[in-house]
Amino acid sequence: MFQTNSLRFKVAFFYALFGAGLSIILSAGVFFLVRESGIRLIDKVLLAELYEHASESKFSSPNTASIKGYILSQDQTSKEIPAEVRNLAPGNYNVAIGEADFRVLILDVGDARFFMMFDTSNLRLQESEFIRFVTLFVLFMIVSSSIGGVILASRVTASVTRLAKQVGKAQPGDLDLSLIKLTSNDEVGELARAFDRYLRRLREFVERENYFTADVSHELRTPLAIMLGTVEVLEQDETLSAKQKVRLARIRRAAQDMIDLTAALLLLGREHHNAADEQVCDVAEVAKACVEKHKHLIGERPIRIEMEIMAQPSLIAERPLLEIVIGNLIRNALFHTKSGSVLLRLDAQRLIVQDTGAGMRPEELARALERYYKGASSAGAGVGLSLVKRICDRYGWRISLDSTEGRGTTAEIDFSERRSVSRPVPGASGQ
Repeated sequence: MFQTNSLRFKVAFFYALFGAGLSIILSAGVFFLVRESGIRLIDKVLLAELYEHASESKFSSPNTASIKGYILSQDQTSKEIPAEVRNLAPGNYNVAIGEADFRVLILDVGDARFFMMFDTSNLRLQESEFIRFVTLFVLFMIVSSSIGGVILASRVTASVTRLAKQVGKAQPGDLDLSLIKLTSNDEVGELARAFDRYLRRLREFVERENYFTADVSHELRTPLAIMLGTVEVLEQDETLSAKQKVRLARIRRAAQDMIDLTAALLLLGREHHNAADEQVCDVAEVAKACVEKHKHLIGERPIRIEMEIMAQPSLIAERPLLEIVIGNLIRNALFHTKSGSVLLRLDAQRLIVQDTGAGMRPEELARALERYYKGASSAGAGVGLSLVKRICDRYGWRISLDSTEGRGTTAEIDFSERRSVSRPVPGASGQ
């Protein structure tokens, strides 16, 4: 069975269509040519019969099964001239008289008008037989063209099919696909050679990117680890004041956040397979950890963080990425809320973060998930929500935002399609 959008089907279909169209045109041409030749031959026969009988001293009507003749003159007038032809001007006509069809020749010779008529009823029957023959011929051509099209399509697209199968079996780590060996020196071979050149350039690019990623990861993590180690040493100094300890805590959190973000970005840079190497994450546990981690952002503002854990769903996902998703939503909610509350609600199918902050205008809401877009009240680089969107797309989660200016924002993540296990909680817990 061919797929209707495949190259093989298109080749077979258009070849069959061409054969059918050509056979119809040729058959119609032959039919009209034979018909016109027959009419001209009849006209010549009638003209020859007319001159033969007109040369006689007295006109005698032809007495054959096909030809009839009449004369209209002052000296002699044939009886029973059909009324259908009596008043016609000189020329050639196709006339139906009763149930019979006639080819009529009317010609003035001297002072007499001659009417010669050829019965074409048998000719019409022969034309009907010929039309049936032509129809059978057209059907035969359509069937044979279809069969030939299938055979031709299979032969023409064989090299393309082999090339497509070889490329389809390729894995990211394959160093040599041997595409050129599959094709001959034709257009498909040129395509294989061009594709092979592109693969070589792509492999070189991927290799450079891997080296770059490894080097950047090492060069970033090393100084950050040194910073964390230094902070831990300084935190043990009992001579530090309270303000200095607060500042050290901020440095430690910033360094740890950078380490986590670097690890998450490296994970995003890798190709995502079928989650075979990923572990099950307890969403409720991650949500509680993110809330505790971001409580320091409240400062002296009159803001309360509430949590409603209605269920304990588990997701097959990398925990650092899930922490980035929940952490970004909590951080955005706290940043845009001067006073009021931030609510985190978790049930079996979705996670909701709702705040009573400044909200967004409709034009800001429409672009909030775009990369590098910053709203009027945003002080970041515009990558937070776009990063959340990328992670959600990676795992098939759906993120939606609803906001009203001056009344707050609600962010919802629906992971129902990728949920693995959900354990209900007897009651909601709040903080």
